[in-house]
Amino acid sequence: MHLVALRRDSEAMVVALKQSAWFDAALRCAAGIASLSIAAAVCAAPYLPADDAQVLEHLPGRNTAQYRELKALQAAAARQPEDLSRAALLAAGYIRASRVEGDPRFLGYAQAALSPWWKDPNAPTQALVLRATILQSSHQFDAAVADLDQVSQRDPRNAQAALTRATVLTVQGKYARARKDCEHLFAVAPQIYATICVAGIDSVTGKSAAAYESLQQALASSARTDGTAVAWGETLLGEIAHRRNGPAAESHFRAAMNTDSRDIYLLAAYADWLLDAHRPADVISLLQNETTVDTLLLRLALAQKALNRPEAEASIETLRARFDASHARGDTVHQRENARFELALRDDPRSALPYALANWQVQREPADLRILAEAAVAANDAAGLAEVKRWLAETRLEYGRVTALVGSGEGPAK
Repeated sequence: MHLVALRRDSEAMVVALKQSAWFDAALRCAAGIASLSIAAAVCAAPYLPADDAQVLEHLPGRNTAQYRELKALQAAAARQPEDLSRAALLAAGYIRASRVEGDPRFLGYAQAALSPWWKDPNAPTQALVLRATILQSSHQFDAAVADLDQVSQRDPRNAQAALTRATVLTVQGKYARARKDCEHLFAVAPQIYATICVAGIDSVTGKSAAAYESLQQALASSARTDGTAVAWGETLLGEIAHRRNGPAAESHFRAAMNTDSRDIYLLAAYADWLLDAHRPADVISLLQNETTVDTLLLRLALAQKALNRPEAEASIETLRARFDASHARGDTVHQRENARFELALRDDPRSALPYALANWQVQREPADLRILAEAAVAANDAAGLAEVKRWLAETRLEYGRVTALVGSGEGPAK
């Protein structure tokens, strides 16, 4: 694992970072995992270990190499805490651990690693990009964009800043500005990343068929497409096909899993497709060992409930306790999942609707629109239904299940 720190030649920087674990982590955090709420990511309070012997987290056995790497990075950063290159490597390692494990504490550790620069309005570019990645994970989108704007002003060819900002703006539903960043990537990043970025915007603004075709062709024709791009692109293709009720969705999700089977966003997206396909047993097979991540446990509980499995009650109670704990902390990152929990697992649309509405004020992805539509229909809320219809008309989003919901007055799909 290596990182070329503060290199002025931005094209060389993109090449060097693309070969590093940090670039992989940052791309996955910023791109396919754009809304890290689905990965249960919330920026925990900063924490610095008292000494190098203190264990922060016992990672599962499959990640012992990653754990050893994090310990080595901790030791290096502790020796020179003011050395940005060492702190950046450690923060990036924590960001990747958060993505892999779905554990929000790692983002708190990442913030702590950057503590000398965390509140500095003129922090070095490298720190700003990492800070923005952490901020967007806790839904502090405007603050993240402000940092990325500063990076772009300093270095217009900074590919990571453009990609991360495009992702944040897309989550906020600011598609015109996001698309400009995506198009800018063609000049500063590998073409496949720019293509995926543009396809993501087009797929939610009335051009999903063209986005699907162009992305499929790009992945097929790119001889040297790396695993990160394949996983991201195939996941997006699966989501587009899912929204369009296309039969190829599962093949795309499976192709993405062949590249990265531990991507939490991908697991959740595939599980959602399986639930819509009335295959709860397959959801249980997919997620039965993923109960530590709230978003995945939610989908597992939905499958268990659909099959009247006795363990559903325990899963529901565990989720209830976790949501109660997040409320006590003042955490508002999980509102989409909280709305779905109230609606589909507790059959309480009146409790679900406020969470869906509050979530919609912060992020406006297709999944956010769907839970708002489901909650509004179930609660017979005219204002919520009107907002869903307005968004569909304004963006021309093609999402068959949402259109059917607001057009027919059907109840929510569980």
